[in-house]
Amino acid sequence: MSLVWGKATLGEAALHCLKVCDPEEKAKVTCDVAQLWKAGCLQIGFPPKSCLPDIPGRPVWPSLVAPRELPRRKLTTVLGRAALIHAIAHIEFNAINLAWDAVCRFHDLPGEFYDDWVQVALEEAYHFCLLQDHLHSMNHEYGDFPAHDGLWEMAQKTAHDPLVRMALVPRVLEARGLDVTPGMIERLQQAGDLRAVLILEIILRDEVGHVGIGSHWFRYLCESRELNAETTFRDLVNSYFKGKTRGPLHREARLRAGFSEAELRMLDKEFK
Repeated sequence: MSLVWGKATLGEAALHCLKVCDPEEKAKVTCDVAQLWKAGCLQIGFPPKSCLPDIPGRPVWPSLVAPRELPRRKLTTVLGRAALIHAIAHIEFNAINLAWDAVCRFHDLPGEFYDDWVQVALEEAYHFCLLQDHLHSMNHEYGDFPAHDGLWEMAQKTAHDPLVRMALVPRVLEARGLDVTPGMIERLQQAGDLRAVLILEIILRDEVGHVGIGSHWFRYLCESRELNAETTFRDLVNSYFKGKTRGPLHREARLRAGFSEAELRMLDKEFK
């Protein structure tokens, strides 16, 4: 360890997690830091923003390509199912980095903000480990298939403002997982991959909470700036995602994750 944990601040520990390249080591130090934070062993404090990396720590593989270059594979084959599990593992690995980036990038927020995103990092690490173990059972591992970098690209675009980050990463990109995961679960059930089904059910349950955390802090930041949350969300979606996202929406999951009916009507209209 490059840090003496007992003397580190939360921001320094978060930055350390962000910079770790090996996926399994990143998951391990994420668990360590989360336990220390919950035990009260880390104080609030942050490294200079100039120390934050433009690109988080990640392994040499997978190779990153444009989404259109990712091959389509049938879930009726082991290779096709492994490719799907790998794609989800890549999302979860990026989500660990996104959570730690939020912790060390955005300063002067209530302590509950950091509680929430430390917990998100911990749960995303758990998801990644479940998926990596399943890949191992199929004689594959994270890095064996190409992937795209859309989540981190949006992290870079929203690094200037926590309000924009909360609106666009949890409430658009990660919320899309709420919409598509039930269909993936059904297809994996039909393919007989019950282990993958159980993993995705855990991920769907937890991701409702993660998107809900994004909703909570987006509304908090809108209120603190005297902004209308629904209008602000609509304007940000139109500015960053016009014509790039499609439905249908998992309305029940999104309502539980903090979306309003007005927001869902707007998304139905914009995403068709």
